[in-house]
Amino acid sequence: MKIQIIGFGVIGQGFLRVLLKKKEELEMAGEDIKIVSITDISGTAYNDKGIDFEKALETVKNSGRIIDYPEARKISGLEAIEEIDADLVLELTPSNIKTGEPGLSHMLAAMKAGKHLVTSNKAPLALKFKKLVETAEKNGVEFRYEATVGGAMPIINLARETLSADRILSIEGILNGTTNYILTRMTQEGAEFEHVLKEAQQLGYAETDPTYDIGGIDTASKLVILANALMGMNATYKDVKTHGITRITPEAIKLARESGYVIKLIGEVKNGILEVAPRLVQVSHPLNVGGALNVAMLTCDIAGEITVAGKGAGAIETNSAILSDIISITGRR
Repeated sequence: MKIQIIGFGVIGQGFLRVLLKKKEELEMAGEDIKIVSITDISGTAYNDKGIDFEKALETVKNSGRIIDYPEARKISGLEAIEEIDADLVLELTPSNIKTGEPGLSHMLAAMKAGKHLVTSNKAPLALKFKKLVETAEKNGVEFRYEATVGGAMPIINLARETLSADRILSIEGILNGTTNYILTRMTQEGAEFEHVLKEAQQLGYAETDPTYDIGGIDTASKLVILANALMGMNATYKDVKTHGITRITPEAIKLARESGYVIKLIGEVKNGILEVAPRLVQVSHPLNVGGALNVAMLTCDIAGEITVAGKGAGAIETNSAILSDIISITGRR
């Protein structure tokens, strides 16, 4: 399978590292995966016989630009999708919840070119999920996006495959590791929000601009994807009633603990309503996971409550979901 990578940041580079790590296992399983092009903001590295993974990683490490790869062209992601022969596009550009771009255009162009699509970019799905699904169906291509929600947690594929006989009645969970880390530390240390936020930024859990995380925007985006993919809704990010964690105080956390509860940022879809807000969770409840972990509870009409927990972010963890999606597509070809 010939793959194009659009977006070569932490996740894209992590994907090559995972392929290097799994090289022998993939070959033994008969998986012939070639990366024929890699695009970042500087341009596109291209080799029809396959990019040298180690050389590509070394190039970006040294210069910060893929255009410095020995075989590179000054063409954009859209041009690469249109001009380069490939079977699948791996769209890994940063999420832009305002417009979904440039990821949305990349995804639609890939599908219209008859190329399968795998992505970790949640914003286009949170804004134009129905359009993306319909475009994929119209052009007869696979559209996979397990990595958009929960990193390595197999939420979407679990529901679609293992729980295929069930109807999902509701979904609730902690879908953002940054906010969970902050609230966990505030609970453990009795510290102020701003102090723990700075600590999270220093450790790399929170971005320099943490608005998407602490404002609940990231959780809301993931909730929309789950609602649409698993419950057949036609929701967008704007349909989610969203509240972040910036007003949570040590006093509120202390009062909760004294009553046997913790405060968590919970995303929930139930009875057609989507909401993200801080909530009281019993200490003994399955949704009470600590640190930067994510957790999701699916309530099914036959299986009852199914809970999945795990690492919701990280280059290697996220690429567990990405590679799983790619292998699933190669098995269907």
